[in-house]
Amino acid sequence: MPFMRCSLAPVRGFREPPFILGRMSNEMKKSHEPLLAQALLLDRQGHVPEAIAAYQQLLSDWPALPDAWYNLAVLQRKRRQFDAALTSYQHALDRGIKRPEEVHLNRGVIFSDCLRQDDAAELELKKALALNPNYVPALINLANLHEDLGRRELAARVYARLLAMDPNSPQALARYARLKTFTDPSDPLIEQMRQALAQPRLSLQDRAGLEFSLGRALDDCQSYAAAFEVYTAANHHSRESAPPGTGIYDRALAEQLTDRLIAAFPAPSRPGSTPAAAPGNDRPRPIFICGMHRSGSTLTEQLLAGHPLLAAGGELDFLPNAVQDALAPFPESMAVILPQRLKSLAAEYVQALGSMFPGAPYVTDKRPENYMNIGLIKALFPEAKIIHTSRNALDNCLSIFFLHLDQRMSYALNLMDIGHHYVQYLRLMRHWRASYGADIVDTDYDRLVLEPRPVMEALLEFLGLEWDERCIAVPAVGRSVKTASVWQVREPLYQRSSGRAQHYEKELAELRRYLDLYSAPTGP
Repeated sequence: MPFMRCSLAPVRGFREPPFILGRMSNEMKKSHEPLLAQALLLDRQGHVPEAIAAYQQLLSDWPALPDAWYNLAVLQRKRRQFDAALTSYQHALDRGIKRPEEVHLNRGVIFSDCLRQDDAAELELKKALALNPNYVPALINLANLHEDLGRRELAARVYARLLAMDPNSPQALARYARLKTFTDPSDPLIEQMRQALAQPRLSLQDRAGLEFSLGRALDDCQSYAAAFEVYTAANHHSRESAPPGTGIYDRALAEQLTDRLIAAFPAPSRPGSTPAAAPGNDRPRPIFICGMHRSGSTLTEQLLAGHPLLAAGGELDFLPNAVQDALAPFPESMAVILPQRLKSLAAEYVQALGSMFPGAPYVTDKRPENYMNIGLIKALFPEAKIIHTSRNALDNCLSIFFLHLDQRMSYALNLMDIGHHYVQYLRLMRHWRASYGADIVDTDYDRLVLEPRPVMEALLEFLGLEWDERCIAVPAVGRSVKTASVWQVREPLYQRSSGRAQHYEKELAELRRYLDLYSAPTGP
């Protein structure tokens, strides 16, 4: 998920517990070291399949090495071998690994984010906290899980627990503030955030997190000029804290990528609609929802998920991972890839959907940036139906600027970079419409919140599904929502976000001129 949240504990350096060493002769200790060194080297060099094989060979002869099981599990997670990773983590636990709470944390993240088994994830996090009640990563992830499931009070209690442990915790304070709606600029929680920002030793990353929450609070209070100033500082500090190789947006490279995608997927000579295939008994049919971030994709998905035949898949990472790995160098690889390889990838994708959402005839994949992969989607699934979400351009760009996104989305850290990225998005969507227009439907967020029923009726008709009244109902507590819009989509449909840019006319003047000059309507 592009939204900043706590995730896996890192790979461990290899350590052997004393009780293992005590049972091993010097000859035995020496004999496993070459394989161990080979596995660690392959991992450092990025040769993940080879590193996995080396760890498996090592552990077949020396199974009593808990840290080796741990590192194997981390690598298996990278390769999407989730069941195998869970098994390896369990071996690490069974063999007395030090800091077992880290293992339960990692198992919890796999259950939650990869397998969508939230009950199992909660159990793992509670096991971690039973071992170490003050283990902050587990507390943060437990609060995240409560938020995903709409349990506002339970999430607030966990953040309050974190603040009781450390009243100056910037991460807990920033997340706790996200749960509240503010009406008064003199709110004590706003003052608490200001005091926390005054700490001289505050890291840039923590500073950015607090500033994003403070900016939201000030925007709630209609202190728009102050909010924009704080959001600008938040994005600046987020960029400064970015890991090497991230945080800097290269406009020329972005334009080249758009050109390359258009060249790799030329418009067919006779574009037309492909009839939707009926879902099989044992294979779900994917429905793709994409568009710019903050364009209403989460709301659209969650309303569709009210239909009894449809499961909300959320922001699945299969396609982005395939682009980075199996299909590299993408998109040029599409010129030489064999049809059977595409068929194999499609089967892997559908199998993953079936494992995560057993019995669901339809599953949505609402990864917003998959608008870049529409050509790939149609190559994998010629019958695929694609829902493209959009909204007022200035509102969309402003909402991105106001959200604490992963620094790998480097365009999001500067307002004019967002505008440039938006223009590239429009270029690409015009191309996809020329190629696959009959299989792409545009859904306008501003119309959706104003007139939900006709919009949802049109969507279901496009998908070939019968109308269901539950498709205009607010998502119930207990249905997992794993995006930054987790709380907005649980409120009754509202129009506060439509026209939000009017409060920032001065700050958005340059962006407005740029978009007017370079953009064109997204509709057909």
